[in-house]
Amino acid sequence: MRDDDASALTDDERSLIRALRPAMAALMRDFDDDLQRFQRMSHAEYIALMFLSEAPERTMRLSDLAELCQQSASAVGRTVKRLEAEGLVRRQQSVHDARSFNATLTEAGVARLEEAVPVHVASVRRHFFDQLEGVDLGKLALAFQRIAQKG
Repeated sequence: MRDDDASALTDDERSLIRALRPAMAALMRDFDDDLQRFQRMSHAEYIALMFLSEAPERTMRLSDLAELCQQSASAVGRTVKRLEAEGLVRRQQSVHDARSFNATLTEAGVARLEEAVPVHVASVRRHFFDQLEGVDLGKLALAFQRIAQKG
């Protein structure tokens, strides 16, 4: 890529690119703050519980959970350890691969997730969707999906 390629961006394109990372960081902080304040739960814990609730038999390999959460295996391992200490998740060695571990959402974890969902939904609406008034959400979602599939 040549240095002068950057000058080909319009002002709006440059503005959008420069706002993207700080906006995502602010959203994650806001979601985490709301969940911590009202549910004493981190956003990382919420996301892990959510993905486990959607998995077959509410069970997933920790490495797969890490990929979905877009976190390192060690970060997800720490999150699962906290959730396990609260009785929300069970961690056990995989019967299919002795080198890997699975996390299984417990009934208490399902109940805890159900308590947190309204707080998270309200947070997502307030901090994200309310800021997108007039934006075609379907087109935006498709654009983000295309970007994610390239990665």
